[in-house]
Amino acid sequence: MSNQDQTQLQQVQTPVGTLTLALMQTNFWVGDIAGNVRKMKALAQDAKARGADIVIFPELALIGYPPEDLLLRPTLAERVKTAMNDLAQVENITIILGYPHVDGTGTFNSVAILQGGTQKGFYHKQCLPNYGVFDERRYFKEGRNNVLFDYKGTTIGLLICEDIWHDKPIKALKQEGAELVIVINASPFEVGKQEKRKALLHRHAITHQLPIVYLNTIGAQDDVVFDGGSLIYQKDGQIAHEGQQFANQLIMATFDVASQAFNTQETAPTPYSNEAQIYNALVIGLKDYVNRSGFKGVILGLSGGIDSALTLAIAVDALGADKVHAVMMPYEYTSSMSLEDASIQANRLGVPYAVCPIHDAVAGLNSALAPILAGSVPDVTEENLQARARGVILMALSNKFGHMVISTGNKSENAVGYSTLYGDMVGGFNVLKDVYKTDVYKLANYRNQICLDAGEPAIIPERVITRPPSAELRPNQIDQDSLPDYEQLDAILRLYIDEDLGYKAICAEGHDPQVVERVLSMVDKAEHKRRQGAIGTKISKKSFGRERRYPLVNGWSITGNY
Repeated sequence: MSNQDQTQLQQVQTPVGTLTLALMQTNFWVGDIAGNVRKMKALAQDAKARGADIVIFPELALIGYPPEDLLLRPTLAERVKTAMNDLAQVENITIILGYPHVDGTGTFNSVAILQGGTQKGFYHKQCLPNYGVFDERRYFKEGRNNVLFDYKGTTIGLLICEDIWHDKPIKALKQEGAELVIVINASPFEVGKQEKRKALLHRHAITHQLPIVYLNTIGAQDDVVFDGGSLIYQKDGQIAHEGQQFANQLIMATFDVASQAFNTQETAPTPYSNEAQIYNALVIGLKDYVNRSGFKGVILGLSGGIDSALTLAIAVDALGADKVHAVMMPYEYTSSMSLEDASIQANRLGVPYAVCPIHDAVAGLNSALAPILAGSVPDVTEENLQARARGVILMALSNKFGHMVISTGNKSENAVGYSTLYGDMVGGFNVLKDVYKTDVYKLANYRNQICLDAGEPAIIPERVITRPPSAELRPNQIDQDSLPDYEQLDAILRLYIDEDLGYKAICAEGHDPQVVERVLSMVDKAEHKRRQGAIGTKISKKSFGRERRYPLVNGWSITGNY
């Protein structure tokens, strides 16, 4: 059918006057077209057995999201064609799924309608996002037409993700006679995103008097996490069904054709707190990255500080204690308290734990450098040798045993460069990369509270949370010797990084101009470090990485007027 046609699809044998939808809120692996097809076929058969008329899969489910330059591979069109023909053979159920459509005019982000051995129709996404983590205009052409199809007495319109964030596409569907709108999505997580989705869908449902089915994918791809939370809205703006965030879920929903209303679920999911959302996102981000990268497990330096303590807890929740390995690498400035706390946490979590002192390694480096550094005054250079010795040890253990190193630095440290290249920054994944230090404390308390609520001991020792943070690279060192108080620092960083405010605007928020200038200067000067750091899960409005790209070398003035 053409994109502008309305087509009557064959009807399966289900109760007259109702339409049963199966929403597959699940994850599909980027690039694994054959595996994704097998998974969709099995899920479609399950949905059919449960009485579904239509089974719906998320945006670009066939190839996974975001496929990036896999969309440029010369065999893409052939692989997609074979896969779609295979999926179309599933009998007695209609399949709606996201796929990359390739034809003589270009490549499109599309949704297909499959039934009875053939593809009955398709829709091309009209609004292509090109901001934040998205760069769809690099790969896709814009769709131009709306698509409606008739099924069991209901006229259904199709949209894809970004389309629903604009007024024009859904308004056009309503004007052309849509009685129900299905939106397939790969909508990334950030704190508070679910409430934004709800507000948007509520407004559209009421404005256009249309029931809306909103299916979102879950899981993680590289640094991006998808949190599910699929939604079905009645035309009066009330929620009929809501999927759980961060969970695979099959949502069965029955639509009454006469009243144009969905049945309602008996129990809505319990809302997550901000800390619960972030923690679950971090767990999924690490889990999918490690497992799909083929590593046997992970290894990290457990210092006795709060960052590595929280990272260890997340790693165990993501992978299981048997796949997590911790190493304490003490030096002469490492306190006995740090050694004791690291040991306590590893034992409580059941994590294999080793102690590997770095005295000899640092002494060897100092000895090798002595002839060249003779006469110079000791400074941060010697401090950094400790961090780099630890990095060498972790990478050696990774090479020997096949465990990926995970680094433990947080967003506050990454922002201002309070980290050591080829030292504590080594690793394949940085769990806390997008988590400010003040949020690290909140997450540590959140995770401990889960234990306490279950009548179990807290897994992060209390004094790890309460004592002043320190890199322990010199006697009696604390972070605030080099940085502003973290509450003040993070407040400035959120304005500069997440909100994109400049020097004058941040000062206008009540912050000390000298402190603001110092912090912003540190952020700008540390860009070269961040470019060389590991990726990490995005949980904020703007993370370091593909969302924030600044030139390494530039003459921009922080306080200048032009």
